Amino acid sequence: MPTHTVRAACPHDCPDTCAMLVTVRDGVAEAVRGDPDHPTTAGVLCAKVARYTERTYHRDRLLHPLRRVGPKGTGRFERVGWNEALDAIATRLGAIAARDPQAVLPYSYAGTMGLVQGESMAARFFHRLGASLLDRTICASAGASGLRLVLGGARGTDVEQFAHSRLIVIWGSNSITSNLHFWSFAQQAKRAGAKLWCIDPWRNDTAEKCHAHIQLRPGTDAALAYALMHELIRHDWVDHDYIARHTVGFAQLRARAAEWPLERAAALCGVAAAQIAELAHDYARVAPAAIRANYGLQRVHGGGNAMRAIACLPALTGSWRHASGGLLLSSSGHFGVDQAALERPDLLGARRPRSINMSALGDALLHPGDATFGPRVDSLVVYNSNPMAVAPDSSRVARGLAREDLFTVVLEQFQTDTADYADYVLPATTQLEHVDVHKAYGHRYWLANNPAIAPLGEARPNTWVFRELAARMGFDEPCFADSDATIAAQAIDARDPRNSGIDFARLRRDGWARLHDATAPFAEGGFPTPSGRCEFFSAGEAAAGRDPLPAVVLPYECAEADPERAASYPLAMISPPARNFLNSSFVNVDALRAREREPLLLLHPQDAAARGIADGAMVRCFNDRGSYPVRCALSDRTRAGLVVGFGVWWRKLSAGGVNVNELTHQRPADLGGGACFYDCLVEVEPAAA
Repeated sequence: MPTHTVRAACPHDCPDTCAMLVTVRDGVAEAVRGDPDHPTTAGVLCAKVARYTERTYHRDRLLHPLRRVGPKGTGRFERVGWNEALDAIATRLGAIAARDPQAVLPYSYAGTMGLVQGESMAARFFHRLGASLLDRTICASAGASGLRLVLGGARGTDVEQFAHSRLIVIWGSNSITSNLHFWSFAQQAKRAGAKLWCIDPWRNDTAEKCHAHIQLRPGTDAALAYALMHELIRHDWVDHDYIARHTVGFAQLRARAAEWPLERAAALCGVAAAQIAELAHDYARVAPAAIRANYGLQRVHGGGNAMRAIACLPALTGSWRHASGGLLLSSSGHFGVDQAALERPDLLGARRPRSINMSALGDALLHPGDATFGPRVDSLVVYNSNPMAVAPDSSRVARGLAREDLFTVVLEQFQTDTADYADYVLPATTQLEHVDVHKAYGHRYWLANNPAIAPLGEARPNTWVFRELAARMGFDEPCFADSDATIAAQAIDARDPRNSGIDFARLRRDGWARLHDATAPFAEGGFPTPSGRCEFFSAGEAAAGRDPLPAVVLPYECAEADPERAASYPLAMISPPARNFLNSSFVNVDALRAREREPLLLLHPQDAAARGIADGAMVRCFNDRGSYPVRCALSDRTRAGLVVGFGVWWRKLSAGGVNVNELTHQRPADLGGGACFYDCLVEVEPAAA
């Protein structure tokens, strides 16, 4: 039987958004590989997605609708038919909505980054219902908010141009693990003589392959950025012409930077002043210089302001003049997406439902309801997410999900920790089984996903489920009849000149297409800010009574901000992703989990000796929110006073039935309501204690 090839796109929460080629024989997907012609994928997939067929055909795939028959959390279900499940769900949601539709809460994130299977038909359904809105803050909102205040949106250096940079600063990112194709461009630059700096609290795989590493304390990035500004300004290593023509607020920024001389910043960051001075010199004197920032640095109380401060640097030196200079956090703002056509917020009419921060799910589910909060959450509909594993302060999430009066529906491919708490579990398709269209947040190519195989068993796309629920609830607006291909076509805003000549029909045929956008976006200014300039000083923030300049905001949980807590829990903890997982996806793929072996906590030998802990021992990592039994490894890749707990393991596959989020808190970051996963104090002791 001959094979044929289907053009597809990786759906996962990664800036690379790879173009994929799926080999199919007799209706079975045999292999997935990277498209060699796609300029950023270049024929290479990460180790996770290269095993995508193993995930699709996994023995534990959910293939039929399920109804709970045991206590919540035990994962005991019986098989039911689609009609029976959908009729029951529609009836229950209708009864709750009749009391107050805001008592229904959708919960989703980046289980797929697709614009069709993500927030299209689902958003239409919940808008028409009048459900609570979900503030999707769990990953990127703090940094995105900080970037927006300075640059005006999620735009920046073209990732392909990093190959031509002479200096690259990788800030808050383990690119080898989480941004593989950027790393390939950085390696090209390195081979051509570029110098690579890494800024991160632990010596990750990327830091080990850079020329220099600044191993700062978590949550002190803004102080480091200001120390760099202090040096640039003190030595007059700034581009006065670019500043005069394309920025606002240099005088005020200069005064703020003067408060952060090397010695003060070095003491707070826990690094050598000479190292900061060396980076400042390199950044000023080597051109083109580019910064690749990532979201690790903004998962603390001051994360939004840290990103604000870092975003000021390229305009100070004029590095935006160069196509291979500047800064990249996210490229998502380069895409012209018709969000209104996708999500149809007009279906709300005059209603203005409350918004609930997804990073505080535990508190939301346990809130009894009042005049300020609104009605109690009586129903949770989860799709494209596994909040029991990924949401902070997971013991409170578990208590909320265990409520017998909470009606929970989960659309899933596997029986995750969250699915164990559902009243109904509905089997979802994987990327190989449905239509989608993708933008990227790490490059500038639209991609199409064509289904390679028919859905397995009774699995159905998210869009199909919400169409069926809409019909059962009497939602007869024409938009609920849109096919997936129609929705994909609607996503690409034909009015936006950056999309000229790009439509879904072309993408389905060719797989991908590059945006029509300036390679060097701010070479001549033109920032999408209110002033049209890079805003060191934000008049909008000043008018709102907030700090108009980037601020140094310390973590909630550190010795300076909370000495009493630090006395009880003296170790800071960050929880970066395990190399073979992506959020909580792929944890159940046997080969990938075998590579990780088990959850792991890195502990500095100095901290281990003080606690009588041996390498490889089981330990109890704990604070007043919870306790996490985990294997420890002694390593100088972390710094004294810092533990590194890799995530995000499924709880049911971890010792003690919990994961690292048992210890994290729900308090929001300074901007955007972001989650503070890396703002966490703990203590560690031998498990026997």
